[in-house]
Amino acid sequence: MFDAQCDLAALVYEPHQDPDAILRGFAADLKACGFRAVGMVQAGQCADSSLSAVLLPGGEKLLLAQDFDPAATGCRLDLARLQRAGERVAEAMADGADLVIINRFGKRERDGKGLAHLIERALNADIPVVIAVASDRFADWIRYADGMSVRLACDRQALDGWWRNVCLRTPGNAAGRNHQTVCAVLK
Repeated sequence: MFDAQCDLAALVYEPHQDPDAILRGFAADLKACGFRAVGMVQAGQCADSSLSAVLLPGGEKLLLAQDFDPAATGCRLDLARLQRAGERVAEAMADGADLVIINRFGKRERDGKGLAHLIERALNADIPVVIAVASDRFADWIRYADGMSVRLACDRQALDGWWRNVCLRTPGNAAGRNHQTVCAVLK
């Protein structure tokens, strides 16, 4: 599934960092420059009923939390809702994508479930992927990706630098567009 030519990046974050704000801003800037980023960015927290995701490129917010159960502990992710959101992302990818953004690498993705199929699908279609990975899950990520990914600091500068390199390696990524690309702006 993974090879040395894939454009796969892990935005590695610490508990005090907010990868979601970085990914949302990045996706908005790509959209403003005419790129089509598809995927989802987490909103809310896993441990309460606010867990949701913003679908890209449209910006629709989907609830991912289970219906509130006061007896529930830990992550309240509703797997059926996650699966439906993943189906929506796959449909958006089928309409064309310059980048796929995956909100989190968690235990489901580690086990090849969750949104793992979207990562594989994007890479098989030569679409770059960026995914938020908690620092305490990075070892799992490396095993999952067979070591074939770029580790990015959880900041916009690192993400922009990675995207600039992706654009430089794939000149057709910006060819034929009648607008100024993120790559051109960052040069």
